[in-house]
Amino acid sequence: MSGPLITPRTLQGFRDYPPALMMPRERLLETARRVYRSYGFAPIDTPALEYAEILCGKGGDETDKQMYRFLHGKHDVALRFDLTIPFARFAAMHVGELGTPFKRYAMGPVWRGERPQAGRYREFWQCDFDTIGTTSNAADIEVALVIHDLMTALEVGDFQIRVNNRLVLNGLLEEFGIAAHSTGVLRCLDKLGKVNADEVATEMVQKAGITSDQARQVLALASLEGSNADILNRLSQDFGTNAKAAEGIGKLRELLAATRTAGIREDAIRLDLSIARGLDYYTGTIYETFLLGSHPTADGEKPRASYGSVCSGGRYDNLAGLYTKQTLPGVGASLGLDRLLGILEASKVLPKVSTPAPVLIVQFLGERVGDYQRLARVLRAVGIGAEVYPDPVKIGKQLQYASDRGFRVAVVAGSAEFERGEWKVKNLASREEKAVPESGIVEAVRAALL
Repeated sequence: MSGPLITPRTLQGFRDYPPALMMPRERLLETARRVYRSYGFAPIDTPALEYAEILCGKGGDETDKQMYRFLHGKHDVALRFDLTIPFARFAAMHVGELGTPFKRYAMGPVWRGERPQAGRYREFWQCDFDTIGTTSNAADIEVALVIHDLMTALEVGDFQIRVNNRLVLNGLLEEFGIAAHSTGVLRCLDKLGKVNADEVATEMVQKAGITSDQARQVLALASLEGSNADILNRLSQDFGTNAKAAEGIGKLRELLAATRTAGIREDAIRLDLSIARGLDYYTGTIYETFLLGSHPTADGEKPRASYGSVCSGGRYDNLAGLYTKQTLPGVGASLGLDRLLGILEASKVLPKVSTPAPVLIVQFLGERVGDYQRLARVLRAVGIGAEVYPDPVKIGKQLQYASDRGFRVAVVAGSAEFERGEWKVKNLASREEKAVPESGIVEAVRAALL
């Protein structure tokens, strides 16, 4: 083809993933899959593209504006902006064969045309798990336990799961006389932490249509601090006569007690009245999970929590009712894979490795390529990944290649080693090297990898 070269570039809000990022990304995916399966969640998948009517109006006006929507022929279609709504559609179509309660996990990309910022992209992966077909608070309790075990297994350092309940929030808004404005108020409240309280209050007045005094009441309650028990007791004392608030308080009290009994330390799951979750379909318990500590930035130390929640979700008892007359209440959460990866990348804690194989076999003699490949197959057969360098170039260049990509062991043999039936096994971190007979190569490589 002739003509001017096309400038290679990605769309704003989209990114490429080289091996050094894809390897930890795949590790996170594998870990999430293992944890979900350990609780009995079964895998499903749904299409990236749905009829627009399936998705529109389910997450709120702002989400509708962010949706990638277009006409394909005569069909009005859109890219999914989360995995929960497609799951509700899926459940409505297949519940007859699946039965309830049904526990599922799904992992895949979603798209939102929001403003790109640190840790947030327009294409990103979610790793969801949900239980549908039960209103039991035991399912909500299990969600908190799954999130805890997931974050622990991901080895991301200190974290905190913050919980609230939409019933509590709706009951409080009733008491303040602003229940009719609840959707707008909760959308504004969900921005607390991303913008300061004064800006949230102003937006509540301008967009949700409440007074300044009412906005201050909401924000004062959202900032209530203390132990879980202190906050629950304060809520019961001040708002316990409201039926919705009382029900939500009871569910939160049971959740916190059950997770504590199950062995979760109290400071790992905290009641936070500022947690609102901006999507319109939540009806009960809601969850947001933050990494604690700090990471270095250009302007100094910045709390990891400033990136927002890395694992969020909640109860949605009415969502599937949009697609079926059968009652299909659900609850679940989603790991924001790429947001989490962005935090780990900024924290400079990702290993500098861009190869999945720990062993490089140096090609010293071109005419012995079959022997090098034979040894690689011996190692692979016992579960040790091995790569053979493709060219018989200087050994220094091959070892530099190994160092740059994070190989941990190099195996070398030249004419003298072949005559003796030996291989040299070199630990690339310690620089220790030993010659071993081929019969002992597997044990020697395993020892070097410890």
